[in-house]
Amino acid sequence: MRATYRIIESTDIQPNVKMFKVYAPGISRKAKPGQFVIIRSHEYGERIPITIAGTDPDNEDVTIYFAEVGVSSRELGRLKEGDDILNFSGPLGNAIPLKQYGEVLCVGGGVFQGANYYLAEALHLAGNRVSSMVCARKRSHMFLIEKLKEISKELFFATDDDSDGDRFQALLESTLERGGYSHVFTFGPTSMQKAVCMATKKRNIPTSVNLFPIMVDGTGMCGACRVTVAGATRFACIDGPEFDGHLVDFDELISRMRYYTPQEKIAMVLQEEGVI
Repeated sequence: MRATYRIIESTDIQPNVKMFKVYAPGISRKAKPGQFVIIRSHEYGERIPITIAGTDPDNEDVTIYFAEVGVSSRELGRLKEGDDILNFSGPLGNAIPLKQYGEVLCVGGGVFQGANYYLAEALHLAGNRVSSMVCARKRSHMFLIEKLKEISKELFFATDDDSDGDRFQALLESTLERGGYSHVFTFGPTSMQKAVCMATKKRNIPTSVNLFPIMVDGTGMCGACRVTVAGATRFACIDGPEFDGHLVDFDELISRMRYYTPQEKIAMVLQEEGVI
């Protein structure tokens, strides 16, 4: 008998960002911050890796946030509360070690604000002094702010412009310049994680990134999620997705992630025209 992964709560966070709470008892009991699930919404759907943003073992559910940016994520977003997800596999990847780091900074951007809060809360409960930085295009695109306030020593807001927050790069530099951080963790767009690592490397602050390259099976068999770390090939699904950010070849990673962009744009047009 196939397991049933039912959407027990669905919330529109922004026009193209959704939050699902999915009934997944086994995953809710085992998952830790930094891990992910692979989702297939229907029989002919693409496998989509999504970082876990929370678990509730008592209610047996798992929280995910995702942006409807392509054909498959749009199809996932069409599902409603009470609908079943065909495949919801996990937890996959290695969890981020929860230990005493001391003074830490958690930087979360875009749709990964959920995953960033999941880690920040866990680090706080582990006895660390946590500061948080939320990054988005606009202040209105930020979420989980009240929850972050409850567990953060300091909370910073960064936007792409200075209309309703501080510019990301300037805020990051000034925050790190004040010193005192023993470790920085970051979830978000690859370009943002690269910027964080460049800023922390020159200050010798250990930095953990959570990478999401092109991925297919999530078990290390396809090799699609390969990244170069310290000059060696690693697979994000089984060796990561957490890596030492100072050792990642971000330029190569960003180039590989753009490889299928033309095909993705064509697929979106075909979907809008009702061809697929």
